[in-house]
Amino acid sequence: MLDLGVDRDTDLLAFDREHLWHPYTSMTDPAPVRLVTGAEGVRLHLTDHDGERLEVVDAMSSWWSAVHGYRVPELDAALAEQAGRMAHVMFGGLTHAPAIDLAQRLVSITPEPLQHVFLADSGSVSVEVAIKMALQSQRGRGRPERTRLLTVRGGYHGDTFGCMSTCDPVGGMHSMFTEMLAPQVFAERPPAPGGDVEAWAEGVRQVAEAHADELAGIIVEPRLQGAGGMWVYDDRCLVVLREIADEHGLVLIFDEIATGLGRTGSLFVSSQVTPDILCLGKALTGGYMTLAAVLTTSEVAHAISRSESGVLMHGPTFMGNPLACAVALASLDLLASRGWEQDVARVSGALSAGLSPLAELPGVSDVRVLGAVGVVQLDHPVDVAKATDAALREGVWVRPFRDLIYTMPPYVTGTDDLARICRAVAAAAEVA
Repeated sequence: MLDLGVDRDTDLLAFDREHLWHPYTSMTDPAPVRLVTGAEGVRLHLTDHDGERLEVVDAMSSWWSAVHGYRVPELDAALAEQAGRMAHVMFGGLTHAPAIDLAQRLVSITPEPLQHVFLADSGSVSVEVAIKMALQSQRGRGRPERTRLLTVRGGYHGDTFGCMSTCDPVGGMHSMFTEMLAPQVFAERPPAPGGDVEAWAEGVRQVAEAHADELAGIIVEPRLQGAGGMWVYDDRCLVVLREIADEHGLVLIFDEIATGLGRTGSLFVSSQVTPDILCLGKALTGGYMTLAAVLTTSEVAHAISRSESGVLMHGPTFMGNPLACAVALASLDLLASRGWEQDVARVSGALSAGLSPLAELPGVSDVRVLGAVGVVQLDHPVDVAKATDAALREGVWVRPFRDLIYTMPPYVTGTDDLARICRAVAAAAEVA
């Protein structure tokens, strides 16, 4: 019997190459892509650009979001059940049970002062909202001149304009837009665990003191800086930032879009040091729908209400989408019922055992593991094509960038597949 599947896949890939942009790629000279034809458990079914069909372990959780894997019965059911009621309704002047139930759940599992919830479209949008909250709350406190943010080098907070302004201005991805971005204030990147926090803290305090009258807030990714370089840093730095924020009347924002919901070993890093604003995303819906949440304190919320507008000036079309809220609730249920702590600890142990020996490979400058995150840093830019091909030959999908080959696998990844991921990262590092 004639199998038209390969021809269909080939046609799709050909159209994709000519017409579809992918993240951070050229339209005129695009990098090769693979066609995903299905996904189940922790595996992706691919058609390679040469027509070969592959089944591979997803070591990336679809950019850190699919923590439960794919085709999860509980999440499928939640999505289908909600679709049978309504897929979407505007949030202006209306509300619905999935949004209310999700907000109630988030308030119950995050630090107690965070009592007010804004449901955003995506991680980047949540950061934009958090920035607006910080600026508007300062206006409500009678300090409209406070319009800048203090942050640290090595950070990444998203690709929209407010977000870009808070990303690393030198090593980040947005240097070509510098002249259009709001000029923020940057302190040095925080030290790794066990580093000289006192010396770093003195430097940050000096920066904050010098700019205190123009600063509205502080924004950082707590414990782990993601796309800015996968840097792990000492939790004591967060205590320092909390102290600085309190001393100068600044709004402290934690961007836990990547670190929240268990990825680094804590449900929230914010459970150790409480921010004034918390951004969540990625794993919130288990990778099923785009959704983020911004939680803040009553103090910030009331200050915003005292600003000249009297309201928070943001309102996306798909704010509080019922489908996304319903699947987010189901995802949070799964995290609790499956015991994410044990899963993340198991993943962490396997990554430590499998990746630590790679520190001896030529060209590897560092190996670091934190929770369900494993990073191999090279002493040179990675050859993405070679590294990707090498990992695929081991039956694993990775997506290296800059000088990093890393993995953030689904929490449910089994022991054998974790060992496979480590072998694939090793293979990628050897050729990259």
